[in-house]
Amino acid sequence: MTDSVRDTVIGIIAQQAVLDPAEVEMTASLDDLGIDSLGLVEAIFAIEEAFDVSVPFNANDPSENAEFDISSVAAIVAAVEALVAGKDAAEDRA
Repeated sequence: MTDSVRDTVIGIIAQQAVLDPAEVEMTASLDDLGIDSLGLVEAIFAIEEAFDVSVPFNANDPSENAEFDISSVAAIVAAVEALVAGKDAAEDRA
């Protein structure tokens, strides 16, 4: 996992949880961090803006999102890295 993606995602999550980024553990779930559904949606928007990607996410039913795992901070970071890698590959082919 690239440090810049990880650090940016952790920063976004920390902001939503009103925590210092150093307090956000990779194994933590959003529930562990006190992030509710509105905070999740705001984090998704912030991730999309920060990385210029479109997150395949259904806020009405997060369990339906096999493409974007939100089970832990590490899973979110991995999902964002995959989106960024896909975007970069598409740009390279263009």
